[in-house]
This record gives sequence, C-alpha cells and structure tokens, in this order.
Amino acid sequence: MSRHQYDLVQCMKQPGKTIGQICPNCDGKCPVCDSMVKPTTKVRICQDCSAEYLRNKCIICGHNLGLNNENGVDAYYCLECCRMEKDREGCPRVTNVGGNKIDMIYLKKKDKDSTKSLLNNT
Repeated sequence: MSRHQYDLVQCMKQPGKTIGQICPNCDGKCPVCDSMVKPTTKVRICQDCSAEYLRNKCIICGHNLGLNNENGVDAYYCLECCRMEKDREGCPRVTNVGGNKIDMIYLKKKDKDSTKSLLNNT
C-alpha cells in the first residue's frame, strides 16, 4: 500500500494459491510499503481477489493487464516486509481507489456535464 495515500484499503483476507500480478508501471514495487529494493517472496492473493473479473487487474493500482495477463508481472514482497512478517498479514490487493481519486472523477464528470449544459443552452 502506498505510504503517501492513507485512504487506500487492502483486502487482508486469508491468502490462497494464486500469485498476484502487477502492471508495468508498478513493476518492482512491494505492495505493502512501495519499496523497490530486494524483491524476495511472491505475493499470494485470496480466492475472492483471484476471481475471473479481478484476475486481469493490477493488485496495486487496478489497471487492466490485458487478455490472459500478457502485460502482467508477478508481484514480490521486499526483504524488509518479509523480515517483519508483513507478507503473512493477508491479501494485499487494494480494494478501493481512495477518496481523493473518487473526488477527482466526480469533479471531472461535473465539469463535463456543466459544459454540455452550456452548449445546449446556447
């Protein structure tokens, strides 16, 4: 989970057999602490997060990995998170996009709607 975004929520259910995938933008990041050093242990995600509709998405940012995960890369925990046993806490998939990002989406939509109404009134 990103250190600078405190409003993100992780799944934290019991991990299963499926290995988490991340996009090329997040490649090398630890899903817990965002460290990019010494990848050690593969990330395992829970059965709910490995469902068919979530399987093709990055576990950190949620970007689409393409059909059959052709753009996906296996996610790894860093050495420090393994030493502190954060890799055993649960599924690290981020379940929400965060309040700041949601607010931005609504503001963009509101701006588009107001622009359309101005164009229709003229």
